Parts: sequence; structure tokens; C-alpha cells
Amino acid sequence: MVFTACKSKKVVIDATVIAEEMPAKKVAKKHVYANFDKKTVAAKLKVKFDDGKAPQNLAVDMRMVKDEVIWLKVSKFMTVLKAKITPTSVQYYSPFFKNSFVGDFSSVAELLGVEINFDQLQNVLFGQAIQNVKKQQQQVQIIDNAYVLSPKKQAALFDLFFVVNPSHFKLDRQSIVSSSENKQLDILYPKYMIVEDEVFPAKMRLKAIQKKKATTIDITFKTVKFNTQIDTSFRIPTNYKRIH
Repeated sequence: MVFTACKSKKVVIDATVIAEEMPAKKVAKKHVYANFDKKTVAAKLKVKFDDGKAPQNLAVDMRMVKDEVIWLKVSKFMTVLKAKITPTSVQYYSPFFKNSFVGDFSSVAELLGVEINFDQLQNVLFGQAIQNVKKQQQQVQIIDNAYVLSPKKQAALFDLFFVVNPSHFKLDRQSIVSSSENKQLDILYPKYMIVEDEVFPAKMRLKAIQKKKATTIDITFKTVKFNTQIDTSFRIPTNYKRIH
């Protein structure tokens, strides 16, 4: 019994795997089973942020405690931003501009153009669906050698699509589309890597479209470590100007 309980997940990245016919319920179950199960993440990222005005190439130090906090330090020759995101709040300050911000999680939703909570943001970073695909009946199609899951009954204001890789059952892509509000968020995972028996994104692309305005964020994970001692302490300097 002990050996059975401690059996580790089998992790494979094999581009030659063929997507075979499978019920939507089984695809959803395999995807949920592939979820990230470490406690902390310490990663160095290369990020390209383009909102159509002035593209920025940035270095990001990311530290995460799963379900609790995402801590970020953003640099470009010097530290330009430090941020702390929790399930209820977003805080950041800029040593470059000498200003700061404190608000609720809706700030992230405003940036991405769709309603999203902390758990869903985590799932985006882990290559998991923003919706629990086991809690709602799904339908499945095989398109371009991948399983495309979508709820049998889509939400009133938006449609969801999850493209599941047949090798490791993480996502190749997920899309949130609101035709009525002319909004769309596409999240692509062009490359994964295996780190400490976890299949983890190596590259990501987020593309948010709001009323013909597009914001693109390209992320490359340069180094990733799990379950290490990390420091997520955060204090906004008192002399920084508060912005709204």
C-alpha cells in the first residue's frame, strides 16, 4: 500500500505520439492529473512585452508559493519594478519611477482583458486549463494531432477552448473568446521541459486583444527550481508616490 501511494507520475515529452480516439472525460482526467504538484517555484525569465507602443525586453526573477503568492522582480539594466500578487491583492513599486500601486486582483484582469482569479493565473503559468475541466461536461475533437476540449455548454459571455497535448496532457494552447465584447485571450505553450519529474512550460505566449488593441507577452523560462527556500518579503518605500 505504501509503495502504491508513493508512486510518482510518469512524465514524458514525445513529439511522435499520435492522438488516439479517447472520451472527453478521460482527456480531462489526464489533464487534471498532470497538474503541477510542487510547493514553490524559483525561476529566471526572459520576457518581451509589447502593447503596440514601445516593446520592452525584460529580465524577471519570479518566486511562487503555490496557492499563496507570486513575487516578481523586473529588471532592464536596473530594477524597474517589484511586485507581489496574492489571491486578494496586487502591489508593486518602481525604484525607477519612484511610484507604487496597491489594489485588488482586478488589476491583473484589466491587463489581460478577461476576468481571471489567482488560481487561474497560476494555472496559466503551469500549463493548465484556467477552468477545472473535470467539473463541467466537455466535448472533444482531435485537430492537428491534439485534443481540443470545450465545455458542452459554453458560458453566456465567452467561449473556452483547451488544446491538450497527447504526449504529456499539458496544454498546447487555451483561448478565451468574447465575441460580444470583441475580446480574446490566447495563451500558447510552444515548448515544455522536464524539471524534477515535472513537465513545465519552457516558453509561453500570451496575446490579449481588446477592441482591436493587442498586447503580447512572450515568456522564456531560463532556469527553474522547485521546493527551495524562497524569500517573498515585500515592502513599499514610504516616499514613493501612490498611483491609481
